[in-house]
Amino acid sequence: MDDGLGSGTGIGAALRAPVAGRTWRELGYLLLGLPLSTLYFSLAVAGVSVGAGLLVTFLGIPVLAGVLAMCRGFGQLERARARVLLGVRFAGPAPVRARKGGALAAMGAMLKSGSAWRHLLYSVVHFPWAVFGFCVALTFWTTGWSLLLYPVWFWVFPAFTDQPGLQLFQNGDYSYYLDSPAAILLTFLVGAVLTLATPWVLRALTCVDRLMVGGLLGPSRLDDRVSELESGRGVVVDTAAADLRRIERDLHDGAQARLAALAMDLGLAKEKLTEDPRAAARVVDEAHGEVKIALQELRDLARGIHPAVLTDRGLDAALSSVAARCAVPVRVSVDLPARPAAAIEGIAYFTVSELLQNVSKHALARSASVDVWKAGERLLIQVADDGRGGADAGAGTGLAGLTGRLDAVDGLLVVDSPAGGGTTVTAELPWRA
Repeated sequence: MDDGLGSGTGIGAALRAPVAGRTWRELGYLLLGLPLSTLYFSLAVAGVSVGAGLLVTFLGIPVLAGVLAMCRGFGQLERARARVLLGVRFAGPAPVRARKGGALAAMGAMLKSGSAWRHLLYSVVHFPWAVFGFCVALTFWTTGWSLLLYPVWFWVFPAFTDQPGLQLFQNGDYSYYLDSPAAILLTFLVGAVLTLATPWVLRALTCVDRLMVGGLLGPSRLDDRVSELESGRGVVVDTAAADLRRIERDLHDGAQARLAALAMDLGLAKEKLTEDPRAAARVVDEAHGEVKIALQELRDLARGIHPAVLTDRGLDAALSSVAARCAVPVRVSVDLPARPAAAIEGIAYFTVSELLQNVSKHALARSASVDVWKAGERLLIQVADDGRGGADAGAGTGLAGLTGRLDAVDGLLVVDSPAGGGTTVTAELPWRA
């Protein structure tokens, strides 16, 4: 048996719709909605009325807070009902938490909670809609099936009453009964039309319920934004910690080790200075070479933290410097009317740097290009190569880390990398000049 509307094709799907599992569940949802909504409406209105009347005393505050908590409980039940009968999962709002402990703080947090007031609003406004939905659904369902099955049960009228059939209307001494073959056939056809239309009527009614549950009983846009910012903050913290560990490791394994060896060489040269000046000179010459290497490593490390050329000359010069170090020829085009915010400029630089590193290490490309431009209030970056393709941002690679870093600042990373067709990565960042 078909379990939903729209599955299957053509006439078969339309004929199965009245007996599909989805139709029965939606009917049950609408019929159950009236008694539940009546309970919600009665308790909510009574509670708010009592709480508002007691606001002249302290008792009104805990009453109103209790009513809001009760309405949040109603919302939890409604989301569960929608999940079971409509097959739609709605996320619940964030829990109401008081910054400080104590009953007064908890009541204050509940009274300040926007989601709690939206639950109260749902308890009130859903009642008239539940009455309408109940009446329409029940009317269509019973009328459609009754008329559709009329040829089966119309015999009860002549058998148990003095009427030849179902009386359609009466005007004085004239009465019209559905008793002739033509009338019975017409009744059957009308019932078939109503029965076939009922699933779509139920679907339209429950669509409104879905909107109400999602809009009033789910998390608000502000809650979603807070969750995104919290997630982005976690990504930023993790990225900063990883960068600090990398810097510490580079210093320990690179410049620090060379400077320690340099100190030992200079100490040895000092000891040999009077006994063997030539040997001391050779040691000093070697130490001089170590100093140059250590300085170069420190410059590279500083460039990895924040390159001076980016601060002094902007993205165009900084990205040209990065492109010059790439293993393949890179064309750089930067078309910006002004410099974006320093933080955005830094993220753009490191994004291009990492993408060009991927080109050098993994792409097997012959050439690449970097284009940077401004569109509205967004900074757009596109890095393309003619390599082997097949890059996947969701495979736990460096592209996944870039995606998280850009998400933390409301950015976006889109990867187009068909196998054998090259790779094009487009990054979008806020301008924030």
